[in-house]
Amino acid sequence: MLLAPLSASSAQTTDLSAQFTATTEPGLSATETDAFAQPFEDAFAPLEQELIDVDLALPNTAVDLGTFEAPLEEEPDENVGLDLGTGVASYYGRKFHGRRTANGERFDMNAMTAAHKTLPFGTRVRVTNQRNGRSVTVRINDRGPFIRGRTIDLSRAAAEELGMISSGHAQVELDVLAR
Repeated sequence: MLLAPLSASSAQTTDLSAQFTATTEPGLSATETDAFAQPFEDAFAPLEQELIDVDLALPNTAVDLGTFEAPLEEEPDENVGLDLGTGVASYYGRKFHGRRTANGERFDMNAMTAAHKTLPFGTRVRVTNQRNGRSVTVRINDRGPFIRGRTIDLSRAAAEELGMISSGHAQVELDVLAR
């Protein structure tokens, strides 16, 4: 006697015992075949009931991930506390006063602001004049300087605090304080 699964058709039945059909071997009666198939039917009957009893509904406490927004973690600013080293600072003032800066605000030569080529806008930088030790904190709001060998362009007010108006430039040390 041979037990074979139903043909490979796409139709599926929920009756697990019907998944197998008994084929009669020569010499076996239909009663003997039924007697052989009965244990399989008895074995599959509890499984069929378990499948019917399965509750596929989500509990009320389940989170719908389609509406869930993960909290955004603040990325630590890798620049804070960064020593940018030394460089040459210059300043710009009257000629650019009132013009738009790279971040869109108007340049105010009396504010403590500066231009840097790569630091993000809003970054606060401590600038220290190496010759006299005077320091000032500026906020980056523009791009520049565009003169070779210059590291930072300061507003006129920041340049005055550092004591570099008469020379036009100074050797400075730069430290990122905050963003």
